[in-house]
Amino acid sequence: MTTDLRVAKAHAYGNDFLLAEVSAARTFEDAARTLQVRDDLSDLARTLCSRHTGVGADGLILFDLRDRGATMRVLNADGSPSELSGNGLRCLAALVASKQHLRVGDVVTVETVAGTKTLELLAAAGHRCTFRAALGPPADIQKVEIPVLGETVTASVLSVGNPQCVVLGPLPDADRFNRLGPALSAHAIFPAGTNVEFAHVEAQDRVRILIWERGVGPTTSSGTGSSASAVAAAAHGGAAREVDVIAPGGTQRVEWRDDGIYLTGWAEVVLEGTAYL
Repeated sequence: MTTDLRVAKAHAYGNDFLLAEVSAARTFEDAARTLQVRDDLSDLARTLCSRHTGVGADGLILFDLRDRGATMRVLNADGSPSELSGNGLRCLAALVASKQHLRVGDVVTVETVAGTKTLELLAAAGHRCTFRAALGPPADIQKVEIPVLGETVTASVLSVGNPQCVVLGPLPDADRFNRLGPALSAHAIFPAGTNVEFAHVEAQDRVRILIWERGVGPTTSSGTGSSASAVAAAAHGGAAREVDVIAPGGTQRVEWRDDGIYLTGWAEVVLEGTAYL
């Protein structure tokens, strides 16, 4: 079967996503099932997100546009579902802002599996938009000891709409990161898997992180990972509740307030076109 699918590509600090309307993806899925070529949207995500044989991305976002908003469903590069992506949320909001010609001060509302999220447009330059996103309060914050790879790792585990495991302390070297990241992400204490961050509190208002994302692997940035790292650093690492979180791809601002987490950063739409499948 050969068909085409309209997609947009966007990224936030190098954490990239493909975005397709739900109706178009469903049409492709139905045709594929009829021809017994594919059986679900997970296959579509894996095909599109492949770096060498597809368009390439960390995840696929399926959406329906609304007035100043959208619905959002996230599939990781390996086809597995994700409840929420902070960077993906901004990528979708940037697409909404571009298509609907929104202005600074406008608010985009996105319905996700993890609840309704709102994003205020703070700045726009071309296809790059800066948003302050209200992600809601963190939940189930705990400090735990995890036996893994012959040692015991102290970690902060929590939910910021999706599961997170944050290891505070000096950042690991590449070898340790590439061993501990996947081992923790798929550890038995996380039945649905978890995102993993290694976070170093460099100053009371500055946290540096490395990210191993569930269903993806290493990523240059993560919005929810930055948020979880900020919460863990404040709860268990002596950091302030408003910090700059520095990932390999760049810096995002996280505020942990009484009414929840606010994440500020940019995203940009880099292309819209047709993927042939």
